[in-house]
Amino acid sequence: MVKNSMELGVNTRLAHCGNDPRDFHGFVNPPVVHASTVLFPDSATLVNRAQKYTYGTRGTPTTDALATAIDQLEGSAGTIVVPSGLAAVTVPLLAFSDAGSHVLIVDSVYHPTRHFADTMLKRLGVEVEYYDPRIGACISALMRPNTRVVFTESPASNTFEMQDIPAIAKAAKQAGAVVMMDNTWATPLYFRPLDHGVDISIHAATKYPAGHSDVLLGTVSANEEHWPRLHDGLITLGCCAAPDDVYQVLRGLRTMGVRLEHHRKSALDIAQWLEGRPGVARVLHPALPSHPDHALWKRDFSGSSGIFSVVLAGGGQKQAHAFLDALQIFGLGFSWGGYESLAVPVSLGDRTIAKGPYEGPVIRLQIGLEDVEDLKADIQRGLEAAASAA
Repeated sequence: MVKNSMELGVNTRLAHCGNDPRDFHGFVNPPVVHASTVLFPDSATLVNRAQKYTYGTRGTPTTDALATAIDQLEGSAGTIVVPSGLAAVTVPLLAFSDAGSHVLIVDSVYHPTRHFADTMLKRLGVEVEYYDPRIGACISALMRPNTRVVFTESPASNTFEMQDIPAIAKAAKQAGAVVMMDNTWATPLYFRPLDHGVDISIHAATKYPAGHSDVLLGTVSANEEHWPRLHDGLITLGCCAAPDDVYQVLRGLRTMGVRLEHHRKSALDIAQWLEGRPGVARVLHPALPSHPDHALWKRDFSGSSGIFSVVLAGGGQKQAHAFLDALQIFGLGFSWGGYESLAVPVSLGDRTIAKGPYEGPVIRLQIGLEDVEDLKADIQRGLEAAASAA
C-alpha cells in the first residue's frame, strides 16, 4: 500500500490501493480466499473470537482488500461488500430504518430501489415518501420527528436531474436523519459523497469498478459515526459477496480511471453531437451547458461518466422501438459501465413528481469503449428509423 496516497494521481492510487504485496509474500494481487470455517488455535481464542478472521461472512483477505481500496477512494471509515448493486441499496435501508419511521426517497430513483421501498420497507412498517429531485434545502419542510433516512441519487436515474447534495445533507442532518447517496454514476473519482455531507455512499460495483459486464457486486461506505451500525447490518443479514466476484472487481478497479476517462470523453462528444441532430428534442447530460442543472454539476463534480439520455423530437413507443431496433452496435440490454454500448427505452410510469414533460420518447444510452464515429453512425441509423416510423 502506498503511503500518503491522497497526494498521488488517481491512476497511481487505483493501481496500488487496497493491499500491500508484502502481506502476501510479495505477490502484487491478494489471494482469493474461499472460506466458511476459520480455525482457532485454542478454546480461549475461539470463545473470545480473539483473532482477525473468525468466519467467512465476517470478511477475508480478499474482501478486506477491496473494502480498503474503496475506503481510500471514498475517504470512508469502513466499507461493506455485498452481492449486487441492489443489495448495496437494501442493506443500509434495512440497517437504518425502523418500524414506524419515515424515509424520504428522491422520486427519480433507480426503479428497483423504489420497488424495494414500496414493497418490503412498507411491509416492515416504514413510511416512504418521494420528493422532487430539485428540492434542495426545501427538503427541510418534509422532515418529520421520525424521519430516519434521506435517500439521494445524483444525477437521477434515466433523466439525469442533479440534486443539491450539500444543501439536502445539511437540512437532513439538522433534523437528525441519515443521508444516503447512490453515487454509481460518478464513482468516487468524480464525486466523493462523504466530502459533501453524505453519511452513506452506495455503489453498484457491477458498473464502472467491474467494467466488463460479467460480475454483480455492490459496495456501501460509511463515515465514522455510522460505520458500526452499517457493519452490524451486514453481519446480521449475512449478505456477503463471493470471493471470485470480489477479486474481479478489485482487478477491474485498477483500470477504472483509464476506462472512465474514455467513457467520459466519448459520451460528452456524442452528447454534444446529438444536440444538433434532426429528430432530437433534448439531450439529458448534466455536463452539457444546456442542461438546467449544469451549474450544480460543475460546482460539485469533477467529471462525468458514460451514460445519459436523449429525448426524441416527438412520437411514442412506435418511434422508440424503431430507433432501438435499427441499432447495430448498441446492444439492447440493462446495466451499464461495461465496455460495450447499450440502449434502453426509459419508462417514467412509476414516478409521482419528476415526470417531465418530455417532447417524445426518452432513450438512455450507455457509451462504451468503441470508436466514437462508429457509435455516431449507429445512432444516426436509429434517428433515421425513428423519423421514418412517424
